[in-house]
Amino acid sequence: MSDRGDLHIKGRVLAGPDDVRDELWVVDGRVTYTRPSRPGGESATVEGWVLPGLVDAHCHVGLDQQGPVDEATSEKQALTEREAGALLLRDAGSPSDTRWIDDREDLPRIIRAGRHIARTKRYIRNYAHEIEPGDLAAYVRREAVRGDGWVKLVGDWIDRSEGDLAPSWPRWALEEAVAAAHEEGARVTAHCFAENSLRDLVEAGIDCVEHATGLTEETVPLFAERGIPIVPTLINTATFPKLAASGMKYPRWSRHMLRLHERRYETVRAAWEAGVPVFAGTDAGGSLAHGQVAAEVAELVTAGIPAVDAVSAASWGARRWLGRPGLEEGAPADLLVFAEDPRADVRVLGDPRHVVLRGRVVR
Repeated sequence: MSDRGDLHIKGRVLAGPDDVRDELWVVDGRVTYTRPSRPGGESATVEGWVLPGLVDAHCHVGLDQQGPVDEATSEKQALTEREAGALLLRDAGSPSDTRWIDDREDLPRIIRAGRHIARTKRYIRNYAHEIEPGDLAAYVRREAVRGDGWVKLVGDWIDRSEGDLAPSWPRWALEEAVAAAHEEGARVTAHCFAENSLRDLVEAGIDCVEHATGLTEETVPLFAERGIPIVPTLINTATFPKLAASGMKYPRWSRHMLRLHERRYETVRAAWEAGVPVFAGTDAGGSLAHGQVAAEVAELVTAGIPAVDAVSAASWGARRWLGRPGLEEGAPADLLVFAEDPRADVRVLGDPRHVVLRGRVVR
């Protein structure tokens, strides 16, 4: 069942965390709660628990450990996300031009942040524009136009002269850059592992922080007061001990990464309890495999976030934050059907019974 046609879904339609309906129809690729009257036959019918297509709010299509990849590899990455039920991807930085994906009705929708912008020789080779502070605002304007309403900065990285993580940008450069992005109608997010770059990012007007492992009891209230979301990428943070073991040339950095790893769940839980918006992202596409958004949701639960809120971090809440529809009347029919209620057990998210993309059952 892969052609677009009327589809009747019965069971429990989770239009929101507490908005549960008995059925919906897919007509002409869109959601409706009104029974259609079509001459010439009945709709195809499936049953189960229904969610909007999942959101991976931090991944990288068109990127691997070495840098940009070819279209065939990008296609495989996008298909892997689709099979896992991730139908909306926030591509948090890629050197590849993946706009051709937008013409493919069988591939997930992507919100791009353009290419990473990093300090010279302070990031992974072949990933980013590597520049100095005086050029930051100009490059942000460029990527604001290239992206889909987002720009991605590398807020901190190892400084080999210090042997540890250190901020990439002075405060004045961040202020100029964020102002430039906002003038272009784009939001700014930043990779940030450590503690000492967060305050400058927030006070410069940043719109989101990725990873945010360096949040402390001093900076969590600052994020909460300004409503700045974080995307913790806990399955990426899980790799910190391996990274630390490979970087013993820089013992301060290695010890720092281990400390950040040890308190990762406490950090995320403290942020959530303070009211900081938390969204699910995997950081797939560099060294991590695609298709792991369900595992990231499970990690949020392990950190102490209630299951319904963790599900929202990859569905209703994430879509609302990114300005994309869920299961409201007339929305594009990007949805998942499960055998059981994912609010009761988030592990259900890892095994969708059906995947519907643009009104077509693709799985």
